[in-house]
Amino acid sequence: MGINGSRLEALRTAGILHDIGKMYIPTEILSKPGRLTEVEMLLVRTHCQAGYEIVHKIPFSDPVPLFLLQHHERMDGSGYPHGLAGTDILLEARILGVADVVEAMASHRPYRPALGVDMALDEISVNSGTLYDPQVVAACCQLFQEEGFQFTD
Repeated sequence: MGINGSRLEALRTAGILHDIGKMYIPTEILSKPGRLTEVEMLLVRTHCQAGYEIVHKIPFSDPVPLFLLQHHERMDGSGYPHGLAGTDILLEARILGVADVVEAMASHRPYRPALGVDMALDEISVNSGTLYDPQVVAACCQLFQEEGFQFTD
């Protein structure tokens, strides 16, 4: 996708840190086996802002804190925390958003078993252009389907 050098390192760092704000969410909510209530979901959605607040004073060469803040924004403006849309969302945040969805769906969660990579790729493909950046979706699908990328344990 044309990201290299310090931008690639910043994206890697953001990938590691993207959910750091969840440390402010009670464990009982994050590990709840059932469906979250509306209030619980609103609390979980604060993790992007919390993550930004945790890391924004670190002198990164690239805007890593903004990548964390924006990783749940969606192309159509339906995401959070600010309802950004399209190219108002930084490319690195759009990449993190797709990677986060694929990893979450492919992995076991307390409230459901792993759905698998194929279902995750279907999700991002069906919603390409609406929720997810089409170029990011194409690159992600290529990594899994053509280049044989796999998650490691």
